Amino acid sequence: APTYDGKEMEPTVLPSAFPNLLVNGSEGIAVGMATKIPPHALGEVIDALILLVDDPKTTLEQVMQVLPGPDFPTGGYIVGRDGIKDAYSTGRGRVTMRAKCKTEHLKNSKEAVIVTELPYQVNKANLIIEIAGLVRDKKLEGITEVRDESDRDGMRIVIELRRGEPSQVVINNLYKRTAMQTNFNVILLAIVNNQPRYLSLMRILQLYIQHRREVLLRGTRFDLNKAQERLHIVEGLLIALAN
Repeated sequence: APTYDGKEMEPTVLPSAFPNLLVNGSEGIAVGMATKIPPHALGEVIDALILLVDDPKTTLEQVMQVLPGPDFPTGGYIVGRDGIKDAYSTGRGRVTMRAKCKTEHLKNSKEAVIVTELPYQVNKANLIIEIAGLVRDKKLEGITEVRDESDRDGMRIVIELRRGEPSQVVINNLYKRTAMQTNFNVILLAIVNNQPRYLSLMRILQLYIQHRREVLLRGTRFDLNKAQERLHIVEGLLIALAN
């Protein structure tokens, strides 16, 4: 298609080797609409595509056996499956994410909550400041110290507890009052034939398969045309040599 000033031509579609939209996710806002697509594991997305290519009548339930949900790069847990199913079937849904934490015994019979993975898009430094502020304002009870012990081996936030404080109660309060539990509002909105459309997971996968089919057909036609042009020249040369 012509560029903005009409002086050059530019491609409007680039062939994609895998469904980038699902694997890398996407986020953006426009006038009256927004998109928020979570990232997914490359292998799981490919497995889902293979299922659909082998049997176009594959159901969402069957696809979710190999593609159970988003794969957030910062780790953590996804709480419950209902939000994922809503997002995949309707294009909209809410996924609840939680930090991954465990308890450790310290000296002096004290315990500490160790946070090793955070929900997607939660900033570690901001989370530590948030927890420290709630402790200072006495909105979080039972915490004596918060420190960052992250190193090259991975992330490690240490939340020291007061002696005798039940760790599970503190963890539940952290989930309730801080960004250790957050929601990801999935909006599967994408451009289809130059128009924004809300898409189900199955529709996204089907559209990608259509795209690959078109890319392969166009590439094959291009190679065929080049071969036929070459054949025409070679046939002429053979006639010239023969005479």
